[in-house]
Amino acid sequence: MEPDHAYLTTAEVADYLRLKPRKVYDLARQGQIPCTRATGKLLFPRQSLDLWLMSHLEGDAPGARPVPAVLAGSQDPLLEWALRESGAGLATLCHGSGDGVRRLLAGEAMVAGLHLIDPSSGRYNRPEALGLAGLRDLVMVRWAVRRQGLLLAPSNPLGIRGLADLARPGIRVAHRQAGAGARRLLDWLLARAGMSPEALGFIPHPSRSEDDLALAIRQGAADAGLGVEAAARRQGLAFVALHEEAFDLALRRRGYFEPPMQRLLAFAREPRLADQAAAMGGYDIRELGRVTHNA
Repeated sequence: MEPDHAYLTTAEVADYLRLKPRKVYDLARQGQIPCTRATGKLLFPRQSLDLWLMSHLEGDAPGARPVPAVLAGSQDPLLEWALRESGAGLATLCHGSGDGVRRLLAGEAMVAGLHLIDPSSGRYNRPEALGLAGLRDLVMVRWAVRRQGLLLAPSNPLGIRGLADLARPGIRVAHRQAGAGARRLLDWLLARAGMSPEALGFIPHPSRSEDDLALAIRQGAADAGLGVEAAARRQGLAFVALHEEAFDLALRRRGYFEPPMQRLLAFAREPRLADQAAAMGGYDIRELGRVTHNA
């Protein structure tokens, strides 16, 4: 049997895995196999089932040290909220997408939040462009599509309407550190507009997170900066939309089935998350949980 639909029944899973239906029920009851319940019946997502099967075929490398339950990479307001509310048990160490890639490769983080644009194609989070192509068990899961734009002082007193206005004399621009997804996006947007980063009046010190950048503007240390709409709303800032980007979670295949990640993904399917995304603003979560890459 080669089922090609998104969800399998217990009988189809038993046939697919060459197991007895009773064994499939036992695995589901013990939480060892990905499944969901609809109208009293167990359904098994085909994509997650294939990931589960591959993770068990691979096994653990002898002497491999456990990977800490840490989410590194880029900060996302909705993701932060979901981690708290779900009780997933993932600690956060968010110093930008580039740092997340490094920590994932070094085994210092279970998950990395990424939103890195490929300047040559305009596509997001391509493993080969991130240096992750060598991970033979790499999995990438869509978290959200986010709206990026200019964060501005409340009511936009300087009348900033777009990127070109950032080059006006006296405009102080908050910015992210090198390697952060927002910094790479800013450079890409400036290049498309025929502008040079040297034409902007950047403030001396980079912001290490979305919230830090928003606070720099809220507290009057900067007049503008590139960030997500949710961060602007959280600080009561004006916002000018410029771009929509993909924010993905990158991890190794076995990490996908660790309890912290499964708790987070289970919570993400609850209506509460959709309500929170709408309240925060700037999120499209229709693809949340979709596996976008499976090495």
